[in-house]
Amino acid sequence: MPASQSVNAIQALVLAILQGITELFPISSLGHAVVLPHLLGWTVDQESPSFLPFLVALHLGTAVALLIYFWEDWWALLTSLLPAATDPISRENRYLLTLIVVGTIPAGLIGLLLEKRLAILFGRYQITAVFLILNGVLLFVGEWLRRRRRFQNLAELRPGQALAIGVSQALALLPGFSRSGASMVGGLLVGLTHQAAARFSFLLATPIILAAGVLEMPKLLRPELRPELAPALIGGLAAGLVAYLSTALLMRYFKQQEVNALIPFGVYCILLGIVSLVA
Repeated sequence: MPASQSVNAIQALVLAILQGITELFPISSLGHAVVLPHLLGWTVDQESPSFLPFLVALHLGTAVALLIYFWEDWWALLTSLLPAATDPISRENRYLLTLIVVGTIPAGLIGLLLEKRLAILFGRYQITAVFLILNGVLLFVGEWLRRRRRFQNLAELRPGQALAIGVSQALALLPGFSRSGASMVGGLLVGLTHQAAARFSFLLATPIILAAGVLEMPKLLRPELRPELAPALIGGLAAGLVAYLSTALLMRYFKQQEVNALIPFGVYCILLGIVSLVA
């Protein structure tokens, strides 16, 4: 970013707090990062080479928060790969790890193939506002079409169903569509409960976000972008702290709210999209 248009400390903190909330809530963190500067009148160059790496740094904070919150799950998944892990629970965890790998593939491949074409959308708030509205519609449709048979155990998922959830997650490559929202809708459509869909969504998020970080964060080490590194690191830390609290809140919410749990988020996205278009 040009020096006059760099994300300053206050802007970085606001975006970080917003990231920590909106990445886990099904309301699109990228969508908010694009429309908020427009609504607040910030002079931020969203088409700058440093803007996407800065957002990825915030996402990395979220990924670390998810790793910490679900550390027992990840420990069980990874230790199930040990040769001595032959008990039924370990076999179930190996199967779940396979499902996570299968669910991660679609978004990873599509992101690599279309990275440059999709990146140009991040600075266009009008397009993002439309996608926010469509994300809200998606949440409504997901609740309306979800299967009546709902199961809590992720080990009941079939690989084809995990792949379908992964394909739906790829919608989040468009700013305005929520990764957690799209993957949760995919989970509901194959029969998961809200809580199980949220858990699988959060487990899927971790490798995708970490992979994006590996690709984008080194760009901030370039001499011309190095001034953006400090705000990105501070923002990532703040985003992680807020994301941990958001995860705890959402898991509790989806455990208690099994009927139309996504509807309030759908209403919010539609209203925010409309306000962003007319403002």
